[in-house]
Amino acid sequence: MMLYALLLASGLSTADGFNLSQSCPPSFELVAGNRCKLVSRYDMYDSLQNKGVGGTQTALPARRDGFSPQQIDLGRYLFFDPLLSGNHQQACASCHQPARGFADGKALSTGANGQLGNRSAPSLWNVGFLKKLFWDGRSDTLEQQALIPMLAEHEMANTPAKLLADLQANNHYPALFRQAFNTEHIELSQVATALTAFQSSLVSLNSRYDHYAHGYHQALTEQEIKGMNVFRSFVARCAECHTPPLFTNQQIAVIGTPEPDGMPFDAGAGAKPGWEKLRGGFKVPTLRNIALTAPYMHSGRFATLEEATEFYSKGRGHAVPKGEDLLLHWHIWEPKLTAEEVQQITAFLGSLTDESLLPQTPKRLPSGLALPTEITTNSQTSGATE
Repeated sequence: MMLYALLLASGLSTADGFNLSQSCPPSFELVAGNRCKLVSRYDMYDSLQNKGVGGTQTALPARRDGFSPQQIDLGRYLFFDPLLSGNHQQACASCHQPARGFADGKALSTGANGQLGNRSAPSLWNVGFLKKLFWDGRSDTLEQQALIPMLAEHEMANTPAKLLADLQANNHYPALFRQAFNTEHIELSQVATALTAFQSSLVSLNSRYDHYAHGYHQALTEQEIKGMNVFRSFVARCAECHTPPLFTNQQIAVIGTPEPDGMPFDAGAGAKPGWEKLRGGFKVPTLRNIALTAPYMHSGRFATLEEATEFYSKGRGHAVPKGEDLLLHWHIWEPKLTAEEVQQITAFLGSLTDESLLPQTPKRLPSGLALPTEITTNSQTSGATE
């Protein structure tokens, strides 16, 4: 009985199949109602309101949490399972690989049927804090974000009917959904909730920068501190859009980044009716774990952090294509950073890396399908559980 209880608590499989974890992920506290609440040292600090670009000790914005351990663990299985794609060839994790900062290392992501997309896969670290999702900010909730790629023909190419039929016919998923939602029939909204629960648990707030921010100044090197000072300076003005502690202000910004050679101009958020003033505008991405997610920008235009940083120093609108009259964000100007300052900023960005809460990749999946090859090839997890 003792071994069985331990297996249930850890979420390991038993003779009856799969069981979901009854424990919250690290950094989450189990509270009344069987809900997981995020606990962070940033909770001790005040908000950013009326504080300019914010200091090192400023509060986090509102977050998505309060999901049950079972919902989070079910979402973990679903996230890695190719059963969610129309041809059972691609998982959410195919484009959001843990070993690549929950991106995929590609300039343009690839769909389940081999189609080349028109944008890169953004990182999912700290996505539970974000108010706008996708590069063009088209989605307001993680639930919407979870379903759109799954049902898009050029991405996972599934349909609601096929997805639900595959899950309901599976030997394990109906029981797992009962554990997570106390339901007899799987619904599309529950799939979205489970994926949202898991993605909200992807928290990265324990980097060397965070140690510095909380008072341990030896956590950063002299070069990194110089880079942080340039980053926050009125000359570079990086922090005005990439605002600590999330290192994004969650806004849509038109910066005039160039497209890769041969690619047509991407209107971004400006393609949405009523948003024409944001033509060429994209969501300001978080810089957390940015050293892991090359290449950079919405289309992977820049291969290195140095190239991406230099772009901002080459003059306002220098890369805007002929015929485009974009309303560039007022923070985009000509800081004329030196090569040394570019290196200092790049060094500082490396201090934002933190994978201490990297979730465990399942050894096997409820569907019986194999993990996507890119996950098993690039995995950096130290062991995996069911």
